Amino acid sequence: MAQLFPTIETLKKGILAGDRASLSQAITLCESSLSVHQDESLQLLEELLPQSGNSLRIGISGIPGAGKSTFIEALGMELIEKHHKKVAVLAIDPTSELSGGSILGDKTRMDDLSRNVNAFIRPTASSTQLGGVAQYTQSAIVLCEAAGFDVVIVETVGVGQSEIKVNKMVDIFLLLQIVGAGDDLQGMKRGILECVDLVVVNKADGELRQKAELEAANLKKALHLFPQKHAGWSTEVKTCSSIEKRGIASIWHTIQAHQKHLKSSGQFELQRRLQTEAWFVDLQNKSLFDFLQTLPTVQALLTKTKVELSGANPNPIGLLREMKTALKELFLR
Repeated sequence: MAQLFPTIETLKKGILAGDRASLSQAITLCESSLSVHQDESLQLLEELLPQSGNSLRIGISGIPGAGKSTFIEALGMELIEKHHKKVAVLAIDPTSELSGGSILGDKTRMDDLSRNVNAFIRPTASSTQLGGVAQYTQSAIVLCEAAGFDVVIVETVGVGQSEIKVNKMVDIFLLLQIVGAGDDLQGMKRGILECVDLVVVNKADGELRQKAELEAANLKKALHLFPQKHAGWSTEVKTCSSIEKRGIASIWHTIQAHQKHLKSSGQFELQRRLQTEAWFVDLQNKSLFDFLQTLPTVQALLTKTKVELSGANPNPIGLLREMKTALKELFLR
């Protein structure tokens, strides 16, 4: 049975009023695979689009164990308590390739932030989407902005070559590193390093504090070997202790400096346009794929393909060529 949602007008009013329950329902609507829900979500997004775009979008990635959730909670509480910001966190959890399940445990790891009235935390499964983000993360960002959140943080599932997609959704991309995670750049992927604006060596506390400072200095030297992502901005490297809340204020100051530089140089508007273009391509590809699967010809081809691929000596290239030929005949006749 299809899940029932409030009307588009009810969701819109709730979101514009800052109602977190309405915001959660709207994100769930976007994530639904039902065609009717997809149409409704697009209508809602279109109506809320004029009220979006006013937040700071921060992407945060890092290897498992880097302390992403603890860091995000420390940063979020800093922004709420000292800078009077409203903070939304879109925490993407990995989905099992075997079971399709996801832990969705980030909210429990950000206890103080999740209880704060000026915060909103939405754990979402990554499903089969590459890029370290869920399929509708960009749509969720727009909804959070329309709900009045000043800062939207996107936490990715971890570090890998495919996760640079988050770079196309955010204004600043932050990479968390820890002492001993690898020989400097060996523990990180080149594709990630070419996209980051700020590297933070986390867990710089106790006996590891001095080692963290040394690692940060080495990373800063190594990063000079990479081309600048934004003209006039060299990737910064900071240290912090999320548990002790030390270094968080300095990181926020660097984030603000980065945004000031982008806006004064005209690069911010260009980056936002590129984000919108990437979002459109994602929505377009999903809409076209869903539409194609409603056509009887395509349904028959997909059924045939599934059967033949499970048989002996499957020929995936031949099946793909057959499908392309059938689609050309269908649309070009």
